[in-house]
Amino acid sequence: MKDQSLRKLQQEMDSLTFRNQQLAKRVELLQDELALSEARGKKNKKSVEPSSQLSQEQKSVFNEDLQKKIEENERLHILFFEADEQHKRLEAELRSRLEVLETDAAQHQAVVDSLTKKYTETIEKLQNDKAKLEIKSQTLEREAKDCRLRTEECQQQLKNLQAALGSRLEESLCIINEKVPFNDTRSTRYNALNVPLHNRRNQLKLRDLAGQAMAFVQELVTALLNFHTYTEQKVQIFPIDSATDTISPLNQKFSQYLHENASYVRPLEEGMLHLFESITEDTVTVLETTVKLKAFSEHLASYLGFLRKILPYQLKSLEEECESSLCTAALRARNMELHRDMKRLTAVFEKLHTYVSLLALPSTRPEGLLRTNYNFVFTNIAASLHGFHDILKDISKHYSQKASLEQEVPTATQKLITTNDCILSSVAALTNGAGKMASFFSNNLDHFTTSLSYGPKGGAEFISPLSAECMLQYKKKAAAYVKSLKKPCADSVPYEEALANRRVLLSSTESREGLAQQVQQSLEKIAKLEQEKEHWMLEAQLAKIKLEKENQKLKNSLSGHLTETIQERSVLPNIAEQKKETTEKSLKEPIKSTSLIGMLTVTTDNEKVPDVESREDLIKTHYMARIAELTSHLQLADSKSVHFHAECRALAKRLSLAEKSKESLTEELKLASQNITRLQDELMTTKRSYEDQLSMMSDHLCSMNETLTKQREEIDTLKMASKGNSKKNKNR
Repeated sequence: MKDQSLRKLQQEMDSLTFRNQQLAKRVELLQDELALSEARGKKNKKSVEPSSQLSQEQKSVFNEDLQKKIEENERLHILFFEADEQHKRLEAELRSRLEVLETDAAQHQAVVDSLTKKYTETIEKLQNDKAKLEIKSQTLEREAKDCRLRTEECQQQLKNLQAALGSRLEESLCIINEKVPFNDTRSTRYNALNVPLHNRRNQLKLRDLAGQAMAFVQELVTALLNFHTYTEQKVQIFPIDSATDTISPLNQKFSQYLHENASYVRPLEEGMLHLFESITEDTVTVLETTVKLKAFSEHLASYLGFLRKILPYQLKSLEEECESSLCTAALRARNMELHRDMKRLTAVFEKLHTYVSLLALPSTRPEGLLRTNYNFVFTNIAASLHGFHDILKDISKHYSQKASLEQEVPTATQKLITTNDCILSSVAALTNGAGKMASFFSNNLDHFTTSLSYGPKGGAEFISPLSAECMLQYKKKAAAYVKSLKKPCADSVPYEEALANRRVLLSSTESREGLAQQVQQSLEKIAKLEQEKEHWMLEAQLAKIKLEKENQKLKNSLSGHLTETIQERSVLPNIAEQKKETTEKSLKEPIKSTSLIGMLTVTTDNEKVPDVESREDLIKTHYMARIAELTSHLQLADSKSVHFHAECRALAKRLSLAEKSKESLTEELKLASQNITRLQDELMTTKRSYEDQLSMMSDHLCSMNETLTKQREEIDTLKMASKGNSKKNKNR
């Protein structure tokens, strides 16, 4: 529409300028004619009167026509001025629009540049993320493969174990069915007579829980003492201060009862402490054996009696405070809320006492509470503790509102404000302690129900605490027996020193083994030499004995020879001849000497018989030469054998080391081949991933280039349109 109006205005402007030019030319012609006519009129004024009248008429016509033309020219000038003003306004609007479009185009270009930069950064980031994810996926795939292999192995092991356990179960069942004529675990009555197992972990857990419960009870006892004490102070101060005026007999009695709170609250802490001390590692803590729980229940009953005793006085005191003139309507409403809260608090303590007394029954009368009701009692205790916490939260809220209202009372003193603050802090501590106790009991409810009722294996309950005592006696006997079996270990070499010694041994194995072989061989030589020494000592002794015998024979022969010479004279001559022949034969026969070393043969003639000393020297030299020769041969053989043995051991060790190195090198070769195949697979996967990334990047860049070309074409068209509009405006 704007373009059409602009064209229309341009056409009107062209027509107006054309007509304006024509009118200007005609006005110039008319002015020239008027000037000529005036000059002619001055010359011919006197001569031509009738023509003057005619000229007057023509002049009037011309004047009218001129006036019309002037008016039309003025109107055209006005239209031209208006059109010119409209054209200027339109030109200004178009220029402003062009500037806006140029700024928009620049902003668009900046946005396009930022987007391209952002997209390039995101593309690079995505490429890096993709590469990381691919590496991660490859590692995860490897881990998944390993996990699959492990799961397969585990499944196989599980199947084997199941099969083995199934076979063992069948065997054990067969043995039980065949060998066990009576199974007492099937009957609860008979199984209750069995001695249960001692669960040390359960005892330690129960002792820990009892310690936590004792800490919470101590916190509650401290908060209750503070609450009752500050309540007593409050009764002495508000609504009537006992320092300035006498309080009512009701409040006096109430204050007197509150003053006795410690004698009822402190035993709760003592009872819980005794209960905690009764739970040790060497005891069996079940409801049938926790005798100290009965004492705690009695202390709780005494505190409940104290609450029942002070409750009427507390309610009457609140009612009396409501009847006071200082009590406003809002304060009266808070007092009535506290009136209801105190009743609820006493009712909650009655519930807690009821359930705690039920838990204490099995220690005195086991048939008083069945095992099936344990869970119900513990659940109700947890619910009562949560109700106790909720009531204390309401009391804390109502007391804070009451304290803020009492501060606004005109007769409120600083003592009243501080007392109210102390009561609020004690109530807050009581609320926190009750919340901790409730959450603690709720979190450990399952443990209480399961751990406080265990018995013999397969049994349902303890019939009597006697089984627990019997179990503890057997436990002590077993512990004493195991302690007697334990013997102190002998001192051993430290691990580091043993490692160092092993390294030394491994480094000097060959030298040590060679030395050991040499020592062994030298010991064998020494043993042989000792044997030979003993042999030759025996030989020497025998030779000495023979020598003595020979000497004795010689003496005897000499003495006999003397006697024979006397008798020879009377003997026949033939006997002498026979003796002569026998002596000659004996002298002519050779003498043979044999031993372990060798044999020596000596022939004696009747004429040349060596003496004894030369014969012994010859034997000695022969034997010494033979011994030296044999010892040299033996030493040479021993040295060769030692050398050959050491070489064989070294070669065997080198062979074993070479085999080990061969095995290690084959394993390394297998690992290297596996790594090569794995790296080739990784290379192929990375190559494919990079090709996919490059294809994706090229597609993305093509799409980005197309969008950029489209945006540039749009910007160029806008620039051309703006330039054409500016040229048209300039031409106008």
